[in-house]
Amino acid sequence: MLTSRFAPSPTGRLHLGHAYSAVLGHAAARSAGGRFLLRIEDLDQTRSRPEFVDGIQEDMRWLGLDWDGPAIVQSQRAAAYLDALDRLRADGLAYPCFCTRADIVQVAAAPHGDPGLHYPGTCRGLPDDPERRASTPHSWRLDSARALERCPLPGWAEQDGSIHRAKATDVGDAILARKDAPAAYHLACVVDDAASGVTLVVRGADLRPSTPIQRLLQLLLELPEPTYLHHKLVVHDDGRRLAKRDQAPTLAAMREAGVDGRELADGLTTGLLPSGFRLADA
Repeated sequence: MLTSRFAPSPTGRLHLGHAYSAVLGHAAARSAGGRFLLRIEDLDQTRSRPEFVDGIQEDMRWLGLDWDGPAIVQSQRAAAYLDALDRLRADGLAYPCFCTRADIVQVAAAPHGDPGLHYPGTCRGLPDDPERRASTPHSWRLDSARALERCPLPGWAEQDGSIHRAKATDVGDAILARKDAPAAYHLACVVDDAASGVTLVVRGADLRPSTPIQRLLQLLLELPEPTYLHHKLVVHDDGRRLAKRDQAPTLAAMREAGVDGRELADGLTTGLLPSGFRLADA
């Protein structure tokens, strides 16, 4: 059975870009007689707010979108993430990282550092020190070199039938668990998709670079492989992206202005956007 999901973070009100992704996922599920799930990705407890969780559900109902079963809440699933992390640690595929964000920025900016987006490997290969781990905050990272010795570089299939092949440079030592959370985005995402039986991952094309590392984790943890639909992004007519931090127009504001949510959703299903917005590649 086709199962898709909408997985927003409750760190602000939803905007038109979120609506587009939710509508596409809902349409894909309902047209196939499948399931549509709602997942609240609230692992960032410093920014997540209960009122935004309520706002997400209010906005979805305004759009005429329903979902199957209760919402899945990531902050309630720590045990599942820790189990997956323990498996990777037991296989020698994860290592503790004591670097701060400032440490990583400094090393990456140095002439001999990695100018790319991947972690420069500062803590990779350090001898295990249980006392340091017990006394010093640390994250856990994937040892991508060891992981790729066990699994070939993974590809993935898009809903349109196209096959994408990852390159070695697409996979780095991603964070699996942060200092203040039981899991980071990549690990939580693949564990939850598998546990929920998600077969179609619908998300913006800006998240396509996340797919190689998530496919690798699926292989390492022996999780099923979903199909992907990386859709175009909703942007302003002048090309500016919609972002919470830039105070993009919210669905709540559109509702207050008298916009009909169901008509908006029907238009988004066919790619018809309100005046002032257009679709663009990532």
